[in-house]
Amino acid sequence: MLNQTRDVHPGATALSDRSFVRRETRPTPVPFVPEVTLHMAEDAIALWETTEAARGESGLAPPFWAFAWAGGVGVARYVLDHPELVEGRSVLDLAAGSGLVGIAAALRGARSVRAAEIDAYAVAAIGVNAEANGVRIDAAVADLLDGDGGPAEVVLAGDVFYERAMAARFLPFLERARARGAVVIVGDPGRAYLPRERFTALAAYDVPVVADLEDAALKTTTVWRLDPAPAPVPAGARAETQAEA
Repeated sequence: MLNQTRDVHPGATALSDRSFVRRETRPTPVPFVPEVTLHMAEDAIALWETTEAARGESGLAPPFWAFAWAGGVGVARYVLDHPELVEGRSVLDLAAGSGLVGIAAALRGARSVRAAEIDAYAVAAIGVNAEANGVRIDAAVADLLDGDGGPAEVVLAGDVFYERAMAARFLPFLERARARGAVVIVGDPGRAYLPRERFTALAAYDVPVVADLEDAALKTTTVWRLDPAPAPVPAGARAETQAEA
């Protein structure tokens, strides 16, 4: 999940961030994706408060990295069940959170997996989780949304249409990635800002979620493939269509 870029806090190090992740979470098989183990927290609010205390700041984004969100779980399940999507390909896990989606891709034979996040704790968590699953993920604090995700051949994103402003940034990024030839897969548990007319549904799952973070214990989550952008209609053709009408 994205909010604002946050590098390692002054006085902290990548190593100390990893120690924080290990201290405040415990390794647990992911419900619905038991092939993957993540370091997850039991109490979202308590961890949020602990994170702010550790940073010496208030108003931080929630610790998205400490939970398996429905959109990411759906994409991970789909990748694990359809290894041909990622096998031998370079993969980008966008707004990676815990790294769940990227780990699933690595487990199914992706040639390389890059994960992008804007929170240093998330990047630390991705490293810890990759190690726990015996895979390699190249994770970095980075906001990539002004680019096109190149050179990744597959772009995976779980639950990124949760706010209007973020959707307005994510969709152009994903469309640029699709336009250069990447396969773009998104998981979405019914968020309001997903432009469904631009996507084709590939699968749907009833995913168990953390009740404190969602409005139900199960969220129906759809895995979508971004379609090519429709070709623009030439001005002359528009004029002819209007004349016929």
